Amino acid sequence: MELPPFKEAEGEREFRVEVDILSRLNHPNLVSLIGYCADGKHRFLVYEYLQNGNLQDHLNGIGDAKMDWPLRLKVALGAARGLAYLHSSSAVGIPIVHRDFKSTNVLLNANFDAKISDFGLAKLMPEGQETYVTAMVLGTFGYFDPEYTSTGKLTLQSDVYAFGVVLLELLTGRRAVDLSQGPTDQNLVLQVRHILNDRKKLRKVIDPELSRSLYTMESIATFANLASRCVRVESSERPSMIECVKELQMIIYTNSKALGTALQTFKMVK
Repeated sequence: MELPPFKEAEGEREFRVEVDILSRLNHPNLVSLIGYCADGKHRFLVYEYLQNGNLQDHLNGIGDAKMDWPLRLKVALGAARGLAYLHSSSAVGIPIVHRDFKSTNVLLNANFDAKISDFGLAKLMPEGQETYVTAMVLGTFGYFDPEYTSTGKLTLQSDVYAFGVVLLELLTGRRAVDLSQGPTDQNLVLQVRHILNDRKKLRKVIDPELSRSLYTMESIATFANLASRCVRVESSERPSMIECVKELQMIIYTNSKALGTALQTFKMVK
């Protein structure tokens, strides 16, 4: 079955964007593009092989490995570093907004190092500008920056919002959107946003799969606070990705120190 012309054009645009951006970027927390092929109407992208699939599968019990709290913190830090690199503009001269950051686009190698993938919707920000007004809102439901959806204004903070949603997935083990739930419980952000800074209520949403011996409530509370700031409605109130990296480094260090494993994890957070 042939795709309608507008779908073909959209797919071609995403293919070209992904090839263009990935061929110019190099960072340990971004997926590596090995090669690509354009043959007639067929388009192929060849990425490095990542043995542990995507983050969402592991959080929802599809992956083989059970993710404990230190491992989730490691993944969060790796993803934060990848987004911070995109936002820094050091690679191509201007910042890049991923625009479709989500748990299925966080891939994991054999060591569970996080690598961000799928740059088809990525946008190079206009030089010297912090906002780009789009005619069409693109992304994935559940990760949309509310300011972007209501105004069409795309900013680096749109990625920060999506990152906050992934932090909530790491904390709760739940999906960003779960249509099997009742109407009021389908959207993860709306479901938990109001309790993220209440320690007593926070205990109720911690993923029950997490081993209690591998996390401190202090690290959970600090992590939840960071997530709550990332998903604030006003983009100006969200932290930058560089700030997220620094806070996650501190959370990893303080959690490991409290558990008596600070020396083993010190290299990871440097």
